[in-house]
Amino acid sequence: MINLDRNENNYGPAPECYNVLRRADIEHLSYYSVAYRKGYKSILSQRLSEDFNIDEKRIVLGYGAEDLLKQVVQCYLNENEKLMIPSYSWWYYKKIASEVGAVNVEYPLIKKEDEFVYDVETFIKIYRDEKPKVLFISSPNNPTGNRIENDQLIAILEEAKDSVVVLDEAYLYQDTNELVLEALDKYPNFIVLRTFSKYFALAGVRIGYGLLGKNHDPLSSFANRYLGYNRLSEEIAIAALDAKEYYKGIAKKMDDDKKSYYKELGKIEGFTVFKSEANFVLVEIPEEIKDSLKSFLTQREINIKFMNEDALNKHLRITLGTQEENRKVIDAINEFALVNA
Repeated sequence: MINLDRNENNYGPAPECYNVLRRADIEHLSYYSVAYRKGYKSILSQRLSEDFNIDEKRIVLGYGAEDLLKQVVQCYLNENEKLMIPSYSWWYYKKIASEVGAVNVEYPLIKKEDEFVYDVETFIKIYRDEKPKVLFISSPNNPTGNRIENDQLIAILEEAKDSVVVLDEAYLYQDTNELVLEALDKYPNFIVLRTFSKYFALAGVRIGYGLLGKNHDPLSSFANRYLGYNRLSEEIAIAALDAKEYYKGIAKKMDDDKKSYYKELGKIEGFTVFKSEANFVLVEIPEEIKDSLKSFLTQREINIKFMNEDALNKHLRITLGTQEENRKVIDAINEFALVNA
């Protein structure tokens, strides 16, 4: 079965990551970290501090971006307070506020001919009306695949200075946006979340990190673990950070394959392939073929995400697999379209 429904990276991690596992010994498995004796939380947070030129105390670690989103909500949101989220978003965004008795407020994304875009004017109007304590921005957004533009992000940060603004970059697989890092110093309530699950192909390792603005001592304390973190996960993550050329090669293949999805599936009558900055593409299809296409692909051992939400219920979200897997998906959908023309 080709599984392309969970936004995992089927290329797998860099060889250097496997080397960490081969070197694992009693130190990794039986003993707690002693990084705190050197004045920092962990070897990974110290490495990220050096990479991003940010105080190590302003870096938090968690079990992927999912865990860090939960930590933000648990730290800052109370009952009946508001969390502002995209209307088209990961289902977990819509659930997480309920865990503390908080309330969701949704802001729309605009659907254009072949892409979704952020509507900052409407965003700011809703923000002023609702006064949320925390707001989430996903860039690239799941499942629409679009990123927020730099000027749009700055406009929101300027407006929402009294709220905790979280930029979730879990699906980012290109070079770091330097403006985002600069904004962390200018906007003290800003938080950037990233993960090793997608681009670095380490979903099973469960490790992500947050970069904090200067007002987030409460979150830093909330996330701190005196006995440290998973020592193997930390070393594997560092090995991934060191393997830049390996991951640049994967990113290039993904970019090439996205172009193939745009070109080939975009030609099928009734299909719209939306532009994506993420490791997946969103495809709108005629509603009447949804069940038959799903059955057709299942018979060919291809598993993709058939969206089943109020706003997106005639859409496919196809994770970018290996080039061989992507070719099989494109060929299978083209075959289905030809047979059912």
